[in-house]
Amino acid sequence: MSPKLRAQDIKGVFNILPTPAIKTGSLLTADDTVDYEATTRLVRTVVDGGADGIMTNGTFGEAATLSFDELERFVARVVKEVGGAIPVFGGATALGTRETIQRGRALLALGVSGLFLGRPMWCECDDSTIVGFYTDVAEALPDAPIIIYDNPEVFKGKISTAVYRELAKIPGVVGSKYIGLTPVYEADVEACGDDLTIMPLDVDWLNARRRVGDVARSVWTGSGNCGMAPLVALREAILTGDEEAALAVTADMAHSFETFFPNGSFHDFSLYNIPLEKARFAAAGIVDPGPPRPPYHFVPEEYLEGAREAGRRWAVLQQKYAATASAVSVSAAGK
Repeated sequence: MSPKLRAQDIKGVFNILPTPAIKTGSLLTADDTVDYEATTRLVRTVVDGGADGIMTNGTFGEAATLSFDELERFVARVVKEVGGAIPVFGGATALGTRETIQRGRALLALGVSGLFLGRPMWCECDDSTIVGFYTDVAEALPDAPIIIYDNPEVFKGKISTAVYRELAKIPGVVGSKYIGLTPVYEADVEACGDDLTIMPLDVDWLNARRRVGDVARSVWTGSGNCGMAPLVALREAILTGDEEAALAVTADMAHSFETFFPNGSFHDFSLYNIPLEKARFAAAGIVDPGPPRPPYHFVPEEYLEGAREAGRRWAVLQQKYAATASAVSVSAAGK
């Protein structure tokens, strides 16, 4: 493994991958459902497109519906294709602490840079359980930097400011995927200090910088699977202090999301997160991620069409910002 990553190393755009499925991947009789050729194409597109980091096997990465063998083989392919160019945080979320540690140990053996880790989700975790869980995993896997997956819909509640203060004290916990800029965003960032990087969504980056300054050094996204160019343009505008350009890219990205959330509701979206994200990625035209795995393959058709439109809109942005992304790549190659 490369030297252990710190909170200060979590910066730029971290893209979360789906797990591409073969055409028969939604069949109950399917064995290995992973489309490895599509995985290779997707990883190359994201890395060559300018991502600063990759995370795998969150919600739309279908951590809940992959077998352990599929998870291992998929992450192994991702690590191989990245080739150490950028950090890879492998998703090891499971229903209990022992299995989480087993999964984490296996992914670390494959060469991931760290773990992308939600808390157990069968029962809602109180504050002591959340802190205890991450403490136990960090102590069992002391060489594993951990990015927390804080999703209030999936995990039955948002991590509180008081808990963030305790999580930031755990060696190895370096980041958190954060949903929305809540009223306590500043308090959460302050509670974490320099020891844990809170990562808002891409479209919230400019607002986050306005609220907390350059402490907002990193964002998460799934939109890189639709094309990295708008995200690279936003990153360059943010890092060079070009607020006008950053505002323009943010507005373009927000427009692409207008049809994505059914009824304008994050809760309604969360009911169908996996098929909606896969429909968006497919419509953008970079890589077809294949069908969602059961049981999360039921979704109203009108919701799917909204997701497809979001993907088509992002494809337009990919073309619009492609020149900017190419110029950044050339500049980086020349350094």
